[in-house]
Amino acid sequence: MTQGALDSITVLDLGSFGPGARGSRILADYGATVTRIDPPRRINAIELPFYAYGAMRGIGRCRIDLKLDEGKAILLDLASKTDVVVEGFRPGVAARIGVGYEVVAATNPGVVYCAATGYGQSGPYSDWVGHDLNYLAVGGFLSTSERNAWGVPSLPGSTIADAAGGGLHAAMAIMAALLRRANTGTGSYLDVAATEGVLGLMAMNIDENLATGVVPGPGHGVLTGRYACYGVYECADEKFVALGAIETKFFANLCRELDLSEWASKQYDDDAQVQLAQVLRSAFSQRPRDEWVALLAAKETCVSPALSVDEFSSDPQVAARNLLTEAVQPGREPFAQLSTVWAGSVPPENPVVLEEEEASVAVRLLHELNYSQSQIDDLLARGVVE
Repeated sequence: MTQGALDSITVLDLGSFGPGARGSRILADYGATVTRIDPPRRINAIELPFYAYGAMRGIGRCRIDLKLDEGKAILLDLASKTDVVVEGFRPGVAARIGVGYEVVAATNPGVVYCAATGYGQSGPYSDWVGHDLNYLAVGGFLSTSERNAWGVPSLPGSTIADAAGGGLHAAMAIMAALLRRANTGTGSYLDVAATEGVLGLMAMNIDENLATGVVPGPGHGVLTGRYACYGVYECADEKFVALGAIETKFFANLCRELDLSEWASKQYDDDAQVQLAQVLRSAFSQRPRDEWVALLAAKETCVSPALSVDEFSSDPQVAARNLLTEAVQPGREPFAQLSTVWAGSVPPENPVVLEEEEASVAVRLLHELNYSQSQIDDLLARGVVE
């Protein structure tokens, strides 16, 4: 494919972080024209690391002072002509500053307006501040996580609530709303809560509890550590392999390759799990990780290497799937970045040519809105736009 599925779609991201920004990144990877609205640099605001959100690959930055009436007017002019608006303010803030859904929809009834927050726009938690860990906690994710040395749930190694519970949630909802608009001509208001996305990720555990009264926790079932056939094991070089041999045939294959066939029948014997886990730990400790992977991975054992973040970039699967690209940006040495990873998206050209880190598309957008040059010069001089 050479054309993105969302090539004709325009998106305004009102300077969101977390779930909203993750969703906008995904939309851009599918070809949408995304413009991020940030405050002028004179305003003390959070600045993103240069590499964040794909280093703004395919996303234009427009700096507008939304505290000024002229800035709000410019934003509403832009919103009146866009397909999607994404905002990540706390509930009620967008409406209070004059850029909420009702105002935008008054001039653009077909707009898909997505408000992406942690807890949603309503309910007793809606005004709480929080971050990824809070949303995972409320969504039940932490309750099923293995306990650490202090006896509390382990922190996840990635921002699961922001990325999946929020960002993927927002992107999916927006795409569905765009499809609905194509069929009906009507826009949508989307109340995306990262916590509710976490609930969706936790559906198997939650549905089990609701249907049976059982409370899933660490070590409750196959997928949360009850059985030795599903776990992580340290190897001779202090690296790790992941073992996911849930099916009896795959576990039997593993036992055969490890010369432990007598243990195959103990796979789901609860009384044997402590000893079985010790047997597997002892076996895997005999060789370095990559030797085990070379021996076992292709023999239907559900064994894979547990790669560190710095290892994955040289992994042959990553190379075969073209999952990395090079980025070049004025004033900075070329650097590698993750390419598009979403099915059906169009990988960027290699190398990706990025705008200067402080570049702003404000002037171009104002010209497209038919502002005169004298008006643009005045807005620039007074700091309404940058």
